[in-house]
Amino acid sequence: MAIISDDNLKYGGEKPSKASIKKNPNIKSEAIEFDKTFENTIRPKDFDSYIGQSELKETLKIILEAAKRREKPLDHILFYGPPGLGKTTIAGVIASQMGVEIKITSAPSLERPRDIIGILMSLKGGEILFIDEIHRLNKVAEEILYPAMEDFTLDMTTGKNQTAKTMRIPIPKFTLIGATTKAGELSSPLRDRFGMIHRLEFYSVNELAKVVERTAKILEIGITEDGAKAIAMRSRGTPRIANRLVKRVSDFAIVKYDGIINEKIANESLDILKIDEFGLDTTDRALLNLIIDKYDGGPVGIETIAAALSEDVRTIEDVCEPYLLQAGLLQRTPRGRKVSPEGYRHLGFKPPSEQQTLF
Repeated sequence: MAIISDDNLKYGGEKPSKASIKKNPNIKSEAIEFDKTFENTIRPKDFDSYIGQSELKETLKIILEAAKRREKPLDHILFYGPPGLGKTTIAGVIASQMGVEIKITSAPSLERPRDIIGILMSLKGGEILFIDEIHRLNKVAEEILYPAMEDFTLDMTTGKNQTAKTMRIPIPKFTLIGATTKAGELSSPLRDRFGMIHRLEFYSVNELAKVVERTAKILEIGITEDGAKAIAMRSRGTPRIANRLVKRVSDFAIVKYDGIINEKIANESLDILKIDEFGLDTTDRALLNLIIDKYDGGPVGIETIAAALSEDVRTIEDVCEPYLLQAGLLQRTPRGRKVSPEGYRHLGFKPPSEQQTLF
């Protein structure tokens, strides 16, 4: 349990400097609400326009309806899975369907007690607090959340030494929605306080094609059905990537063609962008080539791969690996990473004879 003093409640453990006040004049600004960015423009606001994750949507519809009938806030929810699959988006849909406000922040920005305390005390009854990358919460912030999530209170002390007294400050009942790419890195006490834990899955090509068509319609981009499918096939099963590629291919279509995206234009544009038919980019292919050329196909440790590619280990683990593993191009073994026979064939290499016999 984290005990918060009256000074902590006001200043979060230390009085903020003038520089920090100028940079961050109020805690509420740390909770970033939806704005008019590109991603926000195309984000669905209801379940009908949210494509994919069918099982999750059906479960959420029941949970939301039950909460409405009870006239109580939702249980706390944890979403996990690779980045770009719509964790933030579905949190926004939940808030919209419940008719409440949502405050969005990320765990790395909650460095001091004052940050998490300020956000919790600014919440109104029934509102949703969304914390992205929740596995990166520091220990103090995490302990402050325990009583807030369970009892909707903040613990604090008044006085010092022998006169110190502990008291509990009630806060409005709220729903915490956490998102993480690494559910295994959450502590058990925090994970156990979520009433619902759900993994978001990679999208199928057909689902991504619908995402592409919807985005193109919102952005008033002309696209054919086969053009949408061509982009979907190279989007790594991830809506965020699909939406980004729609814009890039549209640029090529406007400048080099007649502005309408068809299969031929989509494929030519993505070839120029060095995104192949599997959705692999230059970094992905460099990773597979490195393991094959320098380490005989593996196994090789992740730190060695990152150093050889001059990439951060987290970039390899969070951005490259999930899809390479999902696509069956890379294998994770107790001794390290290993290129699969399919990975060899995709790059135009013949798999080693011992691997061919296994598949």
